[in-house]
Amino acid sequence: MPAEWEPHEATWIGWPHNRSDWPGKFAAIPWVYGEIARKIAAGETVRIIVPSKAHEAKAVRLLSRVGGDLSRVAFFRFPTDRGWTRDFGPIFVRRERPKREVAVAGFGFNAWARYPNWRKDAGVPARAAKALGVPFLPVRFHGKRVVLEGGAIEVNGRGTLIATEECLLHPEVQVRNPGMVRKGMEEVFRAFLGVTNVIWLGKGIAGDDTHGHVDDLCRFTGPRTVVLCRERDPKDENHRVLEENRERFASARLEDGSRPEVVPLPMPAPLRFDGIRVPASYANFYVCNAAVLVPTFNDPNDRIALGILSELFRDRPVVGIHAVNLVWGFGTLHCLTQQQPASA
Repeated sequence: MPAEWEPHEATWIGWPHNRSDWPGKFAAIPWVYGEIARKIAAGETVRIIVPSKAHEAKAVRLLSRVGGDLSRVAFFRFPTDRGWTRDFGPIFVRRERPKREVAVAGFGFNAWARYPNWRKDAGVPARAAKALGVPFLPVRFHGKRVVLEGGAIEVNGRGTLIATEECLLHPEVQVRNPGMVRKGMEEVFRAFLGVTNVIWLGKGIAGDDTHGHVDDLCRFTGPRTVVLCRERDPKDENHRVLEENRERFASARLEDGSRPEVVPLPMPAPLRFDGIRVPASYANFYVCNAAVLVPTFNDPNDRIALGILSELFRDRPVVGIHAVNLVWGFGTLHCLTQQQPASA
């Protein structure tokens, strides 16, 4: 699985249509998606999943109004339950020999082992592979389909993967693969993602209804560098969790045995709607060909986070995207995008 910052052929997103994901705020959400698609289309194709012709027409009208480059937009009419394409969409892998080509690693999806509406979403990877004419590789372990969301893993494209034990190895809460243990997951990563080295962190951040996705917590910004969220307020429920993950990195190694460089990334102040804490995090950025898109939250730390990421990504601009409404759906920019690596 290539690193996210490597050249893309396209980015996949699922146009929002499930109003229950953003109760009371849905009207604003398509406009946020339109701005995201506009920024991505500046450097690559945007492949947008829509459930119907009517939804496609609405998306076209909105993208036209925000100035999106429609010549770089392609629509795919696939039935979906929700719009979190990082987690149910196609996870692309690439091989170099005997010729360079991409395929879709066919992991299963069960709505984070939490929600009942997932069967349409689960069919998207196979549909995408068929539409593109690329191989679809069903992922099984001891005869059973392996469930994995894209937001649960982070790779550097050189053989190292980061994940949390809370998400993938918890024996009781939101269990994706009953009976799966660490060694089994690592074998799956090796066989289907080309991973030779796994860094296991502990828990994810507060408010994350996925139960520990790594993309709200820790991200690679280069083959040897990660940003790791840090909460300096000892009274905040994220403080101890993030410090424990920082301690784990003290003994972590990359695929070549070297130590990763760990750069602290601040957290915004706790964000709540209707008394519910949501998983606001600057780590949920998305790296596309034309820019690094970073969620912002009307917070003093917005500027600090953008500055840190600008220092780490010198080859493309770092752009803030207002995400206060978006995060009410319990996800932001990385959660709704999925990269398709260039095949040539």
